[in-house]
Amino acid sequence: MSEIDISVPITGPGSQPVEDDGVELDILQMPSGMETYVTPILPEPEEVEDLKEAKTLLSSLIRDMQEYRVGMPNLQLPLDSLDTDNLELIDQVLGEGEVSIVVDADVEVRIQESVLAGIWRIKYLDAGKLLRDQVEVGDIPNLIKHNAFTDAKARIDVADEAISEGVLNAPPLIAEINDKIAAFRKNDEAHVINLTLLPQTEADLHFLSDQLGTGTVTILSRGYGNCRITSTATKLVWWVQYFNSQDKNILNTLEISQVPVVACAAQEDIEDSHKRLLEILDTYL
Repeated sequence: MSEIDISVPITGPGSQPVEDDGVELDILQMPSGMETYVTPILPEPEEVEDLKEAKTLLSSLIRDMQEYRVGMPNLQLPLDSLDTDNLELIDQVLGEGEVSIVVDADVEVRIQESVLAGIWRIKYLDAGKLLRDQVEVGDIPNLIKHNAFTDAKARIDVADEAISEGVLNAPPLIAEINDKIAAFRKNDEAHVINLTLLPQTEADLHFLSDQLGTGTVTILSRGYGNCRITSTATKLVWWVQYFNSQDKNILNTLEISQVPVVACAAQEDIEDSHKRLLEILDTYL
């Protein structure tokens, strides 16, 4: 897809000139291990003739996806029983798509959308050791949909003395965020606060960052340019930033939602993925 091109006044993290002392405003940083899109290279049919377990699992995936609709419980298929060769075929067929997710909790979770949108590869790790490996089908993995804000606070309470010099426009935004969190109901449309279009000082942005806190989920989406999404430590609040090809911040927003829609697969995406998976597996059966 083509990169987003938005002609707006630029403010916010990553958009300000470098200070004389060399310090740059960089509120949200991405983990170093994020994956990006790689086109899959499929093996020849004769090379995988004996990999029956992987083919059986893929056939089961196709069958289950036939009836799946967004909003239904996600489909989950464990991969732990597969040997190295069968697992490699699964990797080759699914490839690596546009959305990757890292969950930094007690157990690290790395999630990679496949080239078939709505089909996710999920790995649970402890100190680098693989604990669990599975494929999940859905608009967004269950872990993100239901557990991104498990330990998050329900509102932001700010004492007057906590508002430091230079913080001008952030306090009204905190009040707006609290109101929207309290009013939010499942399946409501997202409420977006466009920080790029608001007069925010560096002190305002640091204050917002401090008050919202840092959550456990980081999402990188390349579907609409480079979009970096970070959960905060405040219920339902995501920090969503768009970057151009030079990694310059061109749009900086806060979003109150279950999960930002830019990270989610649509029903049409999943139906298309089902058709493409059928075509791929036709080669091997």
